[in-house]
Amino acid sequence: MTNRTISITDELQRYVIEHSVPVDSVARDLIEETHATLPDRANMQIAPGQAAFLTVMTRIVGARQAVEVGTFTGYSALAIARGLADGGRLLCCDVSEEWTAIARRYWTRAGLAGRIDLRIAPAAETLRQLPREPYLDLAFIDADKPGYVHYWDELVPRMRPGGVILVDNVLWRGRVIEADSEDTTVRTIREFNEHAAADTRMETVILPIADGLTLSRRR
Repeated sequence: MTNRTISITDELQRYVIEHSVPVDSVARDLIEETHATLPDRANMQIAPGQAAFLTVMTRIVGARQAVEVGTFTGYSALAIARGLADGGRLLCCDVSEEWTAIARRYWTRAGLAGRIDLRIAPAAETLRQLPREPYLDLAFIDADKPGYVHYWDELVPRMRPGGVILVDNVLWRGRVIEADSEDTTVRTIREFNEHAAADTRMETVILPIADGLTLSRRR
């Protein structure tokens, strides 16, 4: 027995996906179009295992009010919207009309467009305009890394007790342990992880899912 997380090989990753919430035709086509249309950006799309986790976590929380910071072509929003309770709404923040135009088509195809409110504007501006009371059930951050601390600080006061914040890319290809790295993104992610871990309003754990996923619950 070991207390270490096992290494995930390609074969094991396929096994995990095969034994999780299946990737349906809408999600599969969205993944394929993203890779075909935006090959240099496709790595910004969440992994299928993350999508399954987002849907299940949204259902566990019983989320009715959710926020996403960073939408890209809409796969994560699709996953969250599918898990919302009846009458639930997802607010998506992004700055790209081009990328989110793809997202809109797939949300419509999945019958979820009515659950999603897309705001094309800097996320910091959109978040500042939200009510200040703790009403959010779930938030997902997957956007520009220098903005992570600011997005976190805007969202935490708005999370209701028991609400959950999820943050992507917190292991940054395994390089987050490079304490002396001169890479700007590595340093930014390290700073965010320290910031989140020190926030006593939240209970935080980093999960080794895909590129690292922070799961943090509002006390």
